[in-house]
Amino acid sequence: MNPLLWLFNTIIEIYSFLLLAYVILTLLINFNIVNSRQPIVSAIGEFLYRITEPLLAPIRRRLPNLGPIDISPVILLLALQFVQVTVNYYARSL
Repeated sequence: MNPLLWLFNTIIEIYSFLLLAYVILTLLINFNIVNSRQPIVSAIGEFLYRITEPLLAPIRRRLPNLGPIDISPVILLLALQFVQVTVNYYARSL
């Protein structure tokens, strides 16, 4: 496998896991399972927010208001998977 393709796939997978961790942490905070005032929870939440928000914000701006439901992480995960599959397809066909 091409090392650049491996690196690209690894970055996409790590970002996907970070996005899922952000969604799970947000749910845990919203359902009062985890206290967001704890320093470690606050630090992890801030890190995940800063790493995911640059890609989630443009998606949220374009989506209609669905009330409390936020489907932007699902759309971002689908877009990441689409880009990954497309790049892998064209990289292997060369």
